Amino acid sequence: MVQYKVTVFTGDRLNSTTLNNVFIKLVGTDGESDRTWLMGLKGATSFVIGAVSKFKVSCPTSLGNLVLIELDKQSLPLFPEDAWFCAKVEVKSPEGDIYSFPIYRWIADSKVHRFRDGKALRVFEDNHHLGRYSRQQEIQQREEDYRLTELKLKGLDNCKKKWDNIDSINRVLCCKKTDISEYVHEHWKEDAFFNPMLIQLCTALPSNFPVTDDMVFPHGQCSLADEMKKGNIFLCDYKLLDGVKANTINGKKQYLMAPLVLLHKDPHDKLMPIAIQLKQTPSDDNPIFLPTDSEYDWLIAKIFVRSADFNEHQLNVHLLRTHLLAEVFAVSLLRNVPMVHPLYKLLNPHTRYTMQINFLARRLLISDTGNFTQFASSGGEGMFTILQRSVSSLTYSSLCIPDDIAERGVEAVPNFYYRDDGLKVWDIIHRFVQGMLGYYYKSDREVQEDSELQKWILDIFEHGFLSQAETGIPQTFTSVTELIKFVTMVIYTCSAQHAAVNSGQFDYAGWMPNTPISLQLPPPTKKGTTSEATMLATFPDVNVTVQGMATVWLLSKQSSDFVPLGQYPEEHFTEEIPRKILKDFQAELEILSGVIKARNNHLNVPYTYMDPAVVENSVAI
Repeated sequence: MVQYKVTVFTGDRLNSTTLNNVFIKLVGTDGESDRTWLMGLKGATSFVIGAVSKFKVSCPTSLGNLVLIELDKQSLPLFPEDAWFCAKVEVKSPEGDIYSFPIYRWIADSKVHRFRDGKALRVFEDNHHLGRYSRQQEIQQREEDYRLTELKLKGLDNCKKKWDNIDSINRVLCCKKTDISEYVHEHWKEDAFFNPMLIQLCTALPSNFPVTDDMVFPHGQCSLADEMKKGNIFLCDYKLLDGVKANTINGKKQYLMAPLVLLHKDPHDKLMPIAIQLKQTPSDDNPIFLPTDSEYDWLIAKIFVRSADFNEHQLNVHLLRTHLLAEVFAVSLLRNVPMVHPLYKLLNPHTRYTMQINFLARRLLISDTGNFTQFASSGGEGMFTILQRSVSSLTYSSLCIPDDIAERGVEAVPNFYYRDDGLKVWDIIHRFVQGMLGYYYKSDREVQEDSELQKWILDIFEHGFLSQAETGIPQTFTSVTELIKFVTMVIYTCSAQHAAVNSGQFDYAGWMPNTPISLQLPPPTKKGTTSEATMLATFPDVNVTVQGMATVWLLSKQSSDFVPLGQYPEEHFTEEIPRKILKDFQAELEILSGVIKARNNHLNVPYTYMDPAVVENSVAI
């Protein structure tokens, strides 16, 4: 008889323990063991949370090289069937070889489950289907986080009155604040602080935005034509919001504009707004607002832009382009790619909690009774219009930050830290993916012949991008290079891009006047008719403000079980070279984190959101 030494690692997740009997079978190239009950000295505590338990499996002769194990568990009469989260199993053979079998799955039934050795195998090397499990417990009661009690705003969440003065809004902000939200509160009126997201280089004025030199350069110091040639004029166009039906909140019609904004990079290297038109169609009752207008004409115009920016940001930039796309990538991975596949091992950590957090978002934010549906100007019918239009305008290149920056012509925008940090993070991820996939795929032909890989991308093309070839999303992978770029985009989208568009929400929207969730008066139709009272009457009601603040606070809050970019607590890769590539990846991220922190020390408003140390590995909040 020969003996195999088996070590079983139970995970440390909530409720990982099983009190059921656990059985194992070892399968090798020269035979297989009997199904063996794993009964050790620890007895019933062998498989409690965090346990590392050792067992022996006896066989008449050596099984050769181990290729897989079979695990199953059976309930006892006095103990109902439970769910067990097994992290991994290690087996030491009589010859002294050690085999590692990554599990990292819930086993919740009494069926037999098969797991391959940890060396990543492509599908044409592996014929065993592997089960996949998810547990709602992994949410760790995230629903509790959506309660308003955290903001200590009880009593205000049902107050349907208008704000009577700006100081009252400030008292609400004081319930929760950050260093940046305080800075925003102090500087939100300043043109230099006006920072809409959808900026692009303007080389010719849109025909529906009739700005003249006299409007924006009244002293004749330069001309629009000359400044456009120099690359100093930029445009924000919210045409995607044109004609969207605005919400009704507290029984009152709300207003959502589709503005056009012109910005100028001045001689001091500051990007300044110089013209705002709040509706797409030029007319006498749709004036072009200018910095030379009265204080409140210009301020209210900027407020309408910031509210439009908030609504497009939440639905297009945040919900669609990170949360929903991450779900598409994750579902296709689970449908088509087995656990032993290198792509699965590479992407699985970047899908952690995504399905669960999106389930909560659908129920608590965008359902009929959700916070966004009830309290955002784009909630309800408008939300579906915006999402449909956003899907229609989605392109592959816009998801890849090097391509996106080039297409928008914003390479030279000053102090654009999203661009600077994002490009560096993209490059580091790209080198990591290149190393990993280059290790497993030595030729384009190997990519073309990997049927599971091809199923994964086709599923994404058909169900995520609705089979629209004009999006530029590949339907198949024909080369290693093409595969590397797409997987880089997936990891970047699920980590750095989500952090960039999510983590700063309270910083910039916590002070409601800077980013109103909704507005309840129409914009002025002629100049010289506004005042502070007009602005206060335009702002959302007290309860709408409070609900919006609570939502962005909780969305911006780091999760209690946060895992930073590049950290892989579950050891899916067991080979030496991939493990070294992973360590190099982590080292590069650590260096970049130090560079970003050093830069931020010298900024009035530090840009922290793309610091790898605070970027979450997946869309998990």
